[in-house]
Amino acid sequence: MKILKLAVATLALSTFAFADEAPTGAPVAPTSEEQSSLNAIKGKLNGKIVWSTSRVHSTHDLWIMNADGTDSKALTNSSTVDWFPRFSPDGQKIIFTRSKGGWTPENDANYPEKWDLWMIDVNGENEKKVADNATWGTFRPDGKNIVFSRGAKVFQKNLESGEEKLLLDGEKAFDEKGVILQEPNLSPDGKYIAITLRGSMRETGIWDIANKKWNKSGDGCQIDFFADGSKVYRVNPTGNGGTAAPSEILWFNVKNGEQQEKVGFFGVPKAAKLMDLPGRRSHEYFPRVSANGKWLVWGATAKGHDHDIYDYELYLWEIGKDPKTAARITYHSGNDRWPDIWLSK
Repeated sequence: MKILKLAVATLALSTFAFADEAPTGAPVAPTSEEQSSLNAIKGKLNGKIVWSTSRVHSTHDLWIMNADGTDSKALTNSSTVDWFPRFSPDGQKIIFTRSKGGWTPENDANYPEKWDLWMIDVNGENEKKVADNATWGTFRPDGKNIVFSRGAKVFQKNLESGEEKLLLDGEKAFDEKGVILQEPNLSPDGKYIAITLRGSMRETGIWDIANKKWNKSGDGCQIDFFADGSKVYRVNPTGNGGTAAPSEILWFNVKNGEQQEKVGFFGVPKAAKLMDLPGRRSHEYFPRVSANGKWLVWGATAKGHDHDIYDYELYLWEIGKDPKTAARITYHSGNDRWPDIWLSK
């Protein structure tokens, strides 16, 4: 009987974890406290937030709203999975990852042949493909070049000429077959790449391009630079929330591609907690710091882990304030993930 119960439970878990699509969910109302937090940021920021959501189609579309959480609306409308949107430096265009057809889970991000990179204007016009068999695209500060992954390799591409340049071959660099380079973020000066390693390796760190040196950050995922290049931030697999796999967002000082303030016998980098929401909804992912370094947008859920299935909600916080002042800016039981923020100067 115990074996039967275990088998049934395992089957149920597997069925949900490998769902055919994400839930569309339904709108929910903010509590009075949440509404007060929303009111406090209304009109305080001038800019936009873009993110991926399953609220209309059970695949995912991109939605966009004002940076203060008002006036949300759909940006894309397709039968594909549209996710990981990133603004151009001038805030006029968005690059994103799109599946080649139908539902494709985020766990398949390791397979570049299932995805392409697309670009769209912030008004929803001029949608076009910009890179084949690619994921995790971001703009460079000049707005003319993008950086992205193809499995174990990281490339830079000039959008005007179409020329691609190999920045890093992970299997050669780490002498490790099966390593996957996720979410590569090139430093502002172009000298270092912050990367999440997956596949046959599981860690985060910074690759020194010129010296071909790896500076390990630790576990976790989603490591990125602050816009001035002085710090990095990433998700850490500890924290509040009471979930099966709690997480929090940390930051580290860096210099010449190396994390500073190392402590302990093994030289573990000293980290500072950037955000770990109080309460149960504290399973945090998808952090994105604004270019001026003053605001953080991210997602958090009260349970579960799968990025594209569970009920993640988006939050906005003025860095340095009491974490309790963070404002929840989405109210929908569908899946909301991978936000980006652009603020006008």
